[in-house]
Amino acid sequence: MDPVRRVDWRTRATEVDLANREADIQAGVEAVRAAARICVDVQRTLVTSDTLEKKDKSPVTVADFASQAVVCTHLAGALPGDRVVGEEDAAELRSEENAALRAAVVERVSSQIEGGATEARVLDAIDLGGAPAQGDRYWTLDPIDGTKGFLRGEQYAVALGLIENGEVVLGILGCPNLGQGDGLGALFVGGREVPARVFALADDDQGVPIRVAAPASVAAARFCESVESGHSDQSQSQEIARRLGITTEPYRIDSQCKYAAVSRGDASIYLRLPTRKDYREKIWDHAAGKAVVEAAGGRVTDVDGRDLDFTTGRTLERNRGIIATSGAIHDAVLDAVRATLAS
Repeated sequence: MDPVRRVDWRTRATEVDLANREADIQAGVEAVRAAARICVDVQRTLVTSDTLEKKDKSPVTVADFASQAVVCTHLAGALPGDRVVGEEDAAELRSEENAALRAAVVERVSSQIEGGATEARVLDAIDLGGAPAQGDRYWTLDPIDGTKGFLRGEQYAVALGLIENGEVVLGILGCPNLGQGDGLGALFVGGREVPARVFALADDDQGVPIRVAAPASVAAARFCESVESGHSDQSQSQEIARRLGITTEPYRIDSQCKYAAVSRGDASIYLRLPTRKDYREKIWDHAAGKAVVEAAGGRVTDVDGRDLDFTTGRTLERNRGIIATSGAIHDAVLDAVRATLAS
């Protein structure tokens, strides 16, 4: 097992005092890095041309469960009493027909936690993610955001956000296939009073500050869109681009890596437009990304211009869709979105 990499965050942010947030950052970063190592191993060893041809989702299922177990274990050890609102629960794994799947999950988890892992310990750790989304402090986790990207060998993210009193105060995005510097894999960190930085995912490097792009005009901005058209109405996105005078081809990328791309200036606009009137976004799909983009100088609202409301449980019940931008162009994008949706 790789040794725990410790980061002295106080030496890396001179603009603000991070003393009250240091333990949270440290615990979250270590948890996401451990989960990312599992995901990389599973993608490398279990995803094959045969599994893709058969549309076999078992590799991503192994990685999903193992990732959540490891994150919950790390957080429970470092921050006892903190609750986690995760995407998964262990009910499926507990059935006898899933014994092989359960064993594969336990094997991966054992490689990343001190003392190894018993079956009971892993199942209980996964279920730590079943906390209710309420109270003055909890973490929210998507153990693999972008499952189709994961199976294609493309972009996905381990997304961890910390919510306090209904506000996202810290976001950590582990993006194993998103390049940073000379290598693959990037770790994005940012939040309230936590300057946005990007680090190499696998190494204890110094990281670099990141800032959203500053296009000369909204027409010079670049869209960032999902690869999967079912996640947002791409025909509407094309109309919005037309209204804004944007002609550059969109940057298509899976998962909350889109937030990462906006935060470091690879693109300036990310839209997740409503595909159904009754659909509401899950909090773990946006908490971490929102924190990182806003820490980098961007802005995130819903398509009606409202701030995202994390006080309504596991979904953003009072919000409709998502608009994330580099900030200065946000109102112009919002006007184009409103006009397009109205028509």
